[in-house]
Amino acid sequence: MTKHETLAYVAAPTAEVITAPLADLYLSPINPRQEADPEGIALLVQSILACGLIQNLSGLRDEDGRIAIVAGGRRLRALTLAAEQNPALSMVPVRLAPDALTAQAWANAENSAREALAPAQEIRAYGKMRDSGAPVTSIARAFAVTEKHVYRRLALADLPAPVIDALAAGQISLGQAAAFTVATDEDLALQVLEAVIGRDYSEAWIKGQLQPQAVRSTDRRAVFVGLDTYKAAGGSISTDLFADVAYLQSPDLLDRLFAEKLEDTAAQIAAEQGWKWVDALEGEYVPWDYTESHKLARLYPVSNDLTEEEALEWDELSELEAEEMLDEAGIERLAALDAKQASYFTEDQKALSGCLLTVERNGTIRLTEGMVKPEDAAEAVAAGLMQANRHATGEAAGSGAPKSPYSQALVTDMKALRLAAVQGALLAKPELVLDLLAYALSPDSGRYCDVFGIRTDLPNITPTAEDGCEIDPRLTVEPSGSDFTMPEDTAAKFLAFQEQGKKHRNAMLTASIARLLNYGGSASGRTTSLFDHIEDEANANLRKVWTPTASNFFGRVNGPYLDALFADLLGADTSDERVKTFAKAKKSEKVAVMERLFSDPQTRALYQVTPEQAERIAAWQPDCF
Repeated sequence: MTKHETLAYVAAPTAEVITAPLADLYLSPINPRQEADPEGIALLVQSILACGLIQNLSGLRDEDGRIAIVAGGRRLRALTLAAEQNPALSMVPVRLAPDALTAQAWANAENSAREALAPAQEIRAYGKMRDSGAPVTSIARAFAVTEKHVYRRLALADLPAPVIDALAAGQISLGQAAAFTVATDEDLALQVLEAVIGRDYSEAWIKGQLQPQAVRSTDRRAVFVGLDTYKAAGGSISTDLFADVAYLQSPDLLDRLFAEKLEDTAAQIAAEQGWKWVDALEGEYVPWDYTESHKLARLYPVSNDLTEEEALEWDELSELEAEEMLDEAGIERLAALDAKQASYFTEDQKALSGCLLTVERNGTIRLTEGMVKPEDAAEAVAAGLMQANRHATGEAAGSGAPKSPYSQALVTDMKALRLAAVQGALLAKPELVLDLLAYALSPDSGRYCDVFGIRTDLPNITPTAEDGCEIDPRLTVEPSGSDFTMPEDTAAKFLAFQEQGKKHRNAMLTASIARLLNYGGSASGRTTSLFDHIEDEANANLRKVWTPTASNFFGRVNGPYLDALFADLLGADTSDERVKTFAKAKKSEKVAVMERLFSDPQTRALYQVTPEQAERIAAWQPDCF
């Protein structure tokens, strides 16, 4: 069913298609295509000769039995010329309008809502013209589309015929068809097609089945190694015509190159940075139990404290930076103060410790620094770089240490005092507190982080019907932790968080606090004046994240509501023919029209929606709050 045929009940419930002699057709005075570019008509002639008439004409039979063409003026002109070369084109399929009102609606639609060819029709038509020698520029002009559009369709023209047939029959989507362009084995492609037909498999799944051994160029190993290095080593690559991605066909070679570069990078870092050792891990992160299973201790970086005068100066410069009032000299001075108090490892620390090197998901390296192996622990303790069993309160696991002389009650008291000391110190470190707050609330800290006594239960912002929703992904991000396990090296995660700077911190703090806002500004869910104020001051707008659709709204209200809403949006009363026709339709038809009214410019043109009415549609929100 075509786009216009889905609207048929509005204008032409009994429209029929007949075959009429070309001599009986003429251009209707109401056809908007009264003039045409001769060069464009000539190109359309070539298209019709190569592919035939793919899109029917539309017309109204007059009192003399002839047919006035109200939609398809350019095609009528081109057919007249093409029939001189191919007489078989003298019999023309025409869709007849049942009345003058319908014919006028079709004529209006010709200007602003011309029926587009189905993708499969385009692919075959463009392919035939290309095979007949027509350049892309000529194809684009003949069909009034962009050259980029033609190139994208031609990329599909060489797919196996069964894939195009399945697309034409509506058995697969255009995106699914495009996924088949990565295939290098036609027999495998046909097997995958058989599995896909009638099932909602994703494009990524299809590509994975068509390239079962291949590795995407976005894989962390491929990014780390580099495509040039991979190809220089003899690796083969195939490309995806519809995505900026390639497929590496030699996974064993990639694994070898990855391992080699890991070892080379580890050796280079150890030599350049002065660590005693750098061990490369093949995974994308250090397993949570790695340090425990390998009995690794941890050193922490040191930093230089600012003098009292420097601390005051840093505060003043930071405030100016936040207000974007810092000049070039101030920027340099603030950077110097930041550098002075930046954390670093001393040469003595590096001489007795090392790093764990991993390659993250995006292909960049990450170092977990300051790790001390068991054989270096005693020397590190003797050098004053770390304490033996610093946090042990009883027998250390496997250490043979004697039972602690401290009672549990005393330990509890001492922990309380230690916490009081840390909290008191934080009172003089507002920047550190902001860093910690942003980290604790952000997804970086994990799902069950409890640095502070703050509940971070997230209110629901996802409706049951998710179509038409465009919620900012920063509000739906998943925390990095997925279970109750506390990451072994929380300090390292926090240090990595700090290294990303204030802008990242402030962005995380803003997003994290925003995610905690309750509906109505109250845990009860009732709207408060504060919530209304927040909504106004933030310039929030429901329509920025939601577009009403058949499934998420229109199908969930009754017919009279839809009748009233349709009339209100068009600024029409019950005597308006559009409103009368709409009111007589079935609810399913009303729902479909309302969805298109909100999302389809062609439908708005068909209903003669004015710019002011279009603005009203774009701004409309339900009054159910």
